[in-house]
This record gives sequence, structure tokens and C-alpha cells, in this order.
Amino acid sequence: MRIIVLKDRKAVCAAAAKRVAVFVEKDKRAVLGLATGGTMTGVYEILADKYRRGSLNFSHVTSFNLDEYCGLAQGHKCGYNYYMYHNFFRHINIREKNRHIPPASGKNSGDACAAYEKKIRRAGGIGLQLLGIGTNGHIAFNEPGSSFCSRTRRVKLAEETLKSNSRYFPRCAKLPCYAVTMGIGTILEAGELLLLACGNKKAAAVEAAVKGPVTTDMPASILQLHPKATLILDRQAAGKLKTHNWKF
Repeated sequence: MRIIVLKDRKAVCAAAAKRVAVFVEKDKRAVLGLATGGTMTGVYEILADKYRRGSLNFSHVTSFNLDEYCGLAQGHKCGYNYYMYHNFFRHINIREKNRHIPPASGKNSGDACAAYEKKIRRAGGIGLQLLGIGTNGHIAFNEPGSSFCSRTRRVKLAEETLKSNSRYFPRCAKLPCYAVTMGIGTILEAGELLLLACGNKKAAAVEAAVKGPVTTDMPASILQLHPKATLILDRQAAGKLKTHNWKF
């Protein structure tokens, strides 16, 4: 596990965007695993700007998102489909057929989740996967207790996750209690993992993921065993780590 500690959120977003850009430029069949959240918005803004300036091309890229809420209407402003389109997809030239969001509607959710896994395999597997970390250590919506072998599936969200994510839902919108998420086993098959974390609220989870035992009680701890996992943190998120040996 490689750990990079930078001054602030802006620097974290810039470093992550730079790595994604290099990956997209070098791999002519680039398969990206995408995430959502406040920090990711900054990453996508930088990448979209690179496209507008003509320095980055996404026409050959295939993307797979980590998760989506269940029960939201198509195009709901609190859904991740909406988030990805308005924050990233509409600003770049990625082909519509090449962008994928987990299937969070329909009765045959098990079949749809299996089909999502099949699409990832057909694309050649995810080359670079972006990740965030929840305050309880979840990655994607794999809550504490999730199997390290888990695959794309429907999950019940933990109370801590619901509380943390409630800020993204206006009072008129009910926060869904269920979501469809890419599994930890699926995530671990990506060639490279890039986890971003900013702010004091993430410090305890980052410390446990980096310094604690590898346990399903702390899903992000499994990154310790991935051959190519990088954490890019701001100083606040790294606040509980001993960083004297790392460069800022």
C-alpha cells in the first residue's frame, strides 16, 4: 500500500486526476472504475477541463460505477446516475454505450447484478478503480461485515452511512435504505486501486484501514493486501497517521 499525503483537497483532486489522465492516455482500451462524492467531483472537473482543452480523449474509455441507490426514479437528482452525467459524462466524449451504472431497479436484481459482473469481465476487467472511504470504513457500499469475496449485489445501508449521506438529500427526498454495490471481490480484481480521503471525519477510518488488522469489520483494510493500492490523503484525513516518513 502506497500512501501520499498532500496539503488539501485541491491537491488530492489534482494528484488523482493526473493519475487517471496518464492511465487513459496510455491504455487504448482503458476501463475505469468510477466513484461518487464531494472529492470525486473535483477530480472530474479537472479531467473534464483537460478534455475541453484538447489534452485528453475519452472516446476509447469504458467506465463502471461502484454503486447506486435502490428505489429512486430514473434521473432522480440524488441518484448516482444523475451525479455522473451532470458532473462528468456530459462534459467529455465518452460513448454512452461504454458507461455503466449498477442496476438498482427491477425485480430480478440478482440476475441484473450477475449481468453487471459479466459486462466487467467482457470489457477485460477494470484497470484503474477510484474509491472513497466511509466513516465506518466501507468502500463502495460494502458495509462492515461484507465478505472480501463479495460480488455486485443489493445491500442494506448501515445507520452510520445513512447519517453521513443524508446531507446529499433535501428534506423532500427520502434517503434510500438499500443500494446495489460492486462487491469487494470485484473491486480487488482491478489492476490498480486509488482511494481518496479528505477531512477530519475520515481520519479514524483511514487509521484503522492502514494500521489495523485486515478484517471485514473494516472493509477498506483489505487494500493492505492489494499489490497496487494507493491512498491519496489530505493532512486532515491523515491526521491519525505518523507521517514523518512521507512527503507532503
